[in-house]
Amino acid sequence: MSKKVIIAMSGGVDSSVAAFLMKEKGFDCIGATMKLYDNDDIGMGREKTCCSLDDIEDARSVARRLSIPYYVFNFKDEFEKKVIDKFISVYENGGTPNPCIDCNRYLKFEKLFQRMRELSCDCVVTGHYARVVEKDGWFYLKKARDFSKDQSYVLYSLTQNQLSHILFPLGEYTKSQIRDIADEQSFLNARKKDSQDICFVPDGDYAAFIERYTGKKYPPGNFIDRQGNIIGQHNGIIRYTNGQRKGLGIAFGKPMYVAGKDIIDNTVTLCTDEELFTSELAADDFNWLIPNPQKVIRCKARVRYNMKEQDATAYTLDNGDVKVHFDTPQRAITRGQAVVLYDGDTVLGGGTII
Repeated sequence: MSKKVIIAMSGGVDSSVAAFLMKEKGFDCIGATMKLYDNDDIGMGREKTCCSLDDIEDARSVARRLSIPYYVFNFKDEFEKKVIDKFISVYENGGTPNPCIDCNRYLKFEKLFQRMRELSCDCVVTGHYARVVEKDGWFYLKKARDFSKDQSYVLYSLTQNQLSHILFPLGEYTKSQIRDIADEQSFLNARKKDSQDICFVPDGDYAAFIERYTGKKYPPGNFIDRQGNIIGQHNGIIRYTNGQRKGLGIAFGKPMYVAGKDIIDNTVTLCTDEELFTSELAADDFNWLIPNPQKVIRCKARVRYNMKEQDATAYTLDNGDVKVHFDTPQRAITRGQAVVLYDGDTVLGGGTII
């Protein structure tokens, strides 16, 4: 009897082709879209965003074309609590959040897993560019074959149980191959543009979203230098993130960058580009994806989604946190973002930078 799978269909080309590939392999397929918010909830009217009403219709169209059952699951409450509220809280407390990681962790691979079990399915399928490889009874998360599209960075929080019930059919393909398949199948979203921004802030103005969503106003305060000298006025602490240069609203005579934020004093520290570099970080909520990790591990590390991994040494502390020391200093390491460790194409683990 063929395996029964539930496919997370966002309305984009990747998840649509994932559904097609699974059906071609003979799986018993169910399509599902997670409804995470109403456009009016995020103040964006009818604009096209990931997981919007338009995307649901695109996903439904593909499911109909593939002749597979299709469901829309309302996860709005969970998304608000686990993703949007956390996004706002991290910004308010001086960090820079990564809501895509939280969405994968709490929605795709927690709530959707519940529906997988309720519908007596064997696996969850997504359109991520990544791979899962089983060896000697252990499931390893691997980079996609197409390194330029690899999404393993946002999947580091997966557990062994989840990895044993996940299929990533796009992991062996390039993006151009996926679009070609969608063209061949006459999917209406074959050339649909990839979403670049956070789905619930499609215009990229995070501060305006937070003020609109919370009804709060974040007061101006002082820009200070590394020595604590006041060098200007900022327009509200949530408007700035580490490494930022543009949008400071003031000329300093030389390029200045955001180096940190102090919520209690309502100050934003600025520095020169050279001062942004540091060799160490610490991360909590760390999830190891390999069996019996050593206390000290040589590895490659990535602190942003679109960066090349850097040589580093990871040290596991007694409390479970992980300290990472880079061989060469890294620019604008940012609290609230993720650090993910690699050995070649294998994800060793990851956590939240503190």
